[in-house]
Amino acid sequence: MRNEIPSISESEWEVLKVLWHKAPQTANDIISSLQVQTTWKPKTVRTLLDRLTKKEVIGVNKEQRVYTFYPLYSQNECQRAKTASFVKRFYDGTLKSMLVQFMEDEELSDEDIKELQSILDSKQDRQ
Repeated sequence: MRNEIPSISESEWEVLKVLWHKAPQTANDIISSLQVQTTWKPKTVRTLLDRLTKKEVIGVNKEQRVYTFYPLYSQNECQRAKTASFVKRFYDGTLKSMLVQFMEDEELSDEDIKELQSILDSKQDRQ
C-alpha cells in the first residue's frame, strides 16, 4: 500500500501537471513549459521541484549528468486525495452535502442530468 499523498499547493500542482503530461523531464524542460503559462522565475520552479522532491511526490533520477524528474503518483491519485481533503474541510467529510449543493447551484443540461442519472443507476446496480 502506498503512503498517504502529502498536501500539494496550487503552485506545486502546476509543476505536477507538466510532469503528468510528459515525464521524465529536466528542470530546464519544466521551467520552459511553465514560462509559457506563468511569470515564474526559474528559481521559483526549482524551489517547487525541491519541495515536491522532499515531500516524495516526485522522484529524481540522479544517474545521469542532468537530473530528471518524474511523478511518483498519478494525476488520478492526486485528484482523489485533493477531492477527499476538500470534502473533509468544507463539507465535514459528507460527499452527499457537496453534491447536493453543486446540483442545486449549477445549471445542468439534459445531457448532464442523464449522465449523472446513469452514474447513480450503475452505483445502485453494484450494491
